Amino acid sequence: MKAIRKAKLSDVPFIHRLVNGFAERGELLHRSLNELYENLRDYYVVEKDGEIIACCALHINWEDLAEIKSLVVSEKAQGQRLGASLLEACLDEARQLGVPKVFALTYKRGFFEKNGFQLVDKADLPQKIWTECVRCPKFPDCGEEALVLSLAGQQSKT
Repeated sequence: MKAIRKAKLSDVPFIHRLVNGFAERGELLHRSLNELYENLRDYYVVEKDGEIIACCALHINWEDLAEIKSLVVSEKAQGQRLGASLLEACLDEARQLGVPKVFALTYKRGFFEKNGFQLVDKADLPQKIWTECVRCPKFPDCGEEALVLSLAGQQSKT
């Protein structure tokens, strides 16, 4: 298992290439360099041979809500449970922070359901919809599905 760590400034160009490569195929949303630098503290990465091969972010939306964003594993690194490990790192941080509910907007519903998330209506996430989604060029018909995981009462694993 490759080590998961918090992202550094030098990782941003790799994260940008990785995320936007999948965004070009319509599998997630593009992220600008500016957005990645502004939200760098949200990101976890997996590095191999000096290259970022996977990333995921935990973004705090409100006092009771955080989002899993930009969960990406390079094609050559898939099948090694890196996505699940990155997701767990983000969920553990959410538990440490006391966030009771985490959500994801995704085209990969099955992955999140396998990891305990449950499908909800996007209208159940007004903090997200009315702050970020309305600025998205795909709004309101992006096709992403909203899934939520309750962490209320769960203790951090670290």
